[in-house]
Amino acid sequence: MALLAQQIPRWLNSIKLSSFLTAMQLRKCFPRAGKTLLPGFFAQPQLSSDDCFLRSGFKTYRTSSVWNSSQSTNSSSQEIKCAPNTLLPSVNELSQKIPSFDSELSLEGLDDLPPLSPLQPISEEEAVQIIADPTLPPSSFTLRDYVDHSETLKKLVLLGVDLSKIEKHPDAANLLLRLDFEKDIKQILLFLKDLGIEDNQLGTFLTKNYAIFSEDLENLKTRVAYLLSKNFSKVDIAQMVRNAPFLLSFSVERLDNRLGFFQKELELGVKKTRDLVIRLPRLLTGSLEPVKENMKVYRLELGFKHKEIQHMITKIPKMLTASKRKITETFDYVHNVMCIPHHIIVKFPQVFNSRLFKVKERHLFLAYLGRAQYDPGKPNYISLDKLVSVPDEIFCEEMAKASVQDFEKFLKTL
Repeated sequence: MALLAQQIPRWLNSIKLSSFLTAMQLRKCFPRAGKTLLPGFFAQPQLSSDDCFLRSGFKTYRTSSVWNSSQSTNSSSQEIKCAPNTLLPSVNELSQKIPSFDSELSLEGLDDLPPLSPLQPISEEEAVQIIADPTLPPSSFTLRDYVDHSETLKKLVLLGVDLSKIEKHPDAANLLLRLDFEKDIKQILLFLKDLGIEDNQLGTFLTKNYAIFSEDLENLKTRVAYLLSKNFSKVDIAQMVRNAPFLLSFSVERLDNRLGFFQKELELGVKKTRDLVIRLPRLLTGSLEPVKENMKVYRLELGFKHKEIQHMITKIPKMLTASKRKITETFDYVHNVMCIPHHIIVKFPQVFNSRLFKVKERHLFLAYLGRAQYDPGKPNYISLDKLVSVPDEIFCEEMAKASVQDFEKFLKTL
């Protein structure tokens, strides 16, 4: 019995969770001090070394190995001493009631045990082994905090999408966080690749038109089918979508109205209208107000005829969307300072698509050299087209007949 009592604390120290559960079962085998055992009696454990000892949080009582042979003690005291011994289980009974620590606990026994509390203390070794995942912020000003938690964002980054630009639009950022890559995004990517968008172009496209993920795939196919019905080739459509990423976000009715507007307003044929929007597809997606305003400026303020306007915009479509201030300032300098008439400007409308300070610098240098002649009917004339398009080396060598160093020295005097 003494040997069994010495081994029990060692078993309890060698196990963790299983020993805790087993200890709960042992409580059912041993009565606690002060618990009623029989009617009218309370077990008063003797704490002397001859009767009991305390080890590892529970009590084990040891019975005397040899009873005193003397019968001189009175019967009352003998009854008191024998009472605890008669109430404790025998050695055989104790060995049967103590469960084996090596055996597995039954599932029924686990159901009867109280659940482990999250506040239960653990050792330092166990605490070091705990790896806690970083918490997902409930709100943030940047998508960077969610990339590690979202497979969708990770794959968009690999495609080249610039999340720093998308996160400036809270609605767009919330849209991406709700999307599933396999269900919502993959089919759109396959559609764009089939349309002709290359892998290295997807990132730029999706950064600008992230809203395409909210579009129904069938609607996108319907819009492409409409453009094909208007004799736009698949190559043309791919080029238009790259240059105007929001093109496919417009309904068929709106696309049809835009094409009809330019054909009617500019009085262009079907082919010229199609060529116009292929070169500048933003005409189908941008506002029509600048276009209407510029048409009035060319006709009423600058004095161009309708046919002249048609000719210029078919060569330089950006003239329809340029700012009114740039148009008027460029025309004023070219027509009034450089003395170039309307019919020459109509032949070389590239001047409206160039930087005005560049036109001024080169004209002043040519005037300084006495070579500012822009009339095609006179010798040694300077082409207005080349004046605004060629690099400085060619301008100095072929037009100014001077060195680049001379041109740079002249610019320092301005």
